[in-house]
Amino acid sequence: MISAMDENRGIGYKNKIPWHIKEDLIRFKKLTEGKTIIIGRRTFESLLDYYKNSKRPFPKRKTIVITSQKNYQYQSYQKISDLYFVSSFAEALDLAKKIEKNEIFIAGGAKVFEEGIKYAQKLYLTIVKGVYQADAFFPEFRDFKIIAKEEKKDDKYNYQFLLLEK
Repeated sequence: MISAMDENRGIGYKNKIPWHIKEDLIRFKKLTEGKTIIIGRRTFESLLDYYKNSKRPFPKRKTIVITSQKNYQYQSYQKISDLYFVSSFAEALDLAKKIEKNEIFIAGGAKVFEEGIKYAQKLYLTIVKGVYQADAFFPEFRDFKIIAKEEKKDDKYNYQFLLLEK
């Protein structure tokens, strides 16, 4: 799993990330490029704003979007190879296991994280210092142990990159 959160596990408010940390976006790209990501439809749509200059969302990744909407289409993305739309987490995980030989990333939102936490072996987390207004939260992750921790700071935020394993 890969996510950024505040100190109360808040990950979003009104389907938007409450902070904008460039280094976190770079880390997301570096870790997930060439891999498969599973993401919910609303999170997929909200993250497209971060990739405005791209010809496609999440380039160089196989992206599986979970949506309950039948015949879902988002602009012309329906026609892009390596972009799949499924109707359940179970279907997403089955497809991911067929197309990905290495690491599968679960990238949110809250409902997808809640369903996926039991399958996760690693968590790549960014913890943003402070508590932000949030209506979406990352699930508890007490079963994981910190393997690596890196303190970070930019002109607006103090944060840390964590790698945790079961």
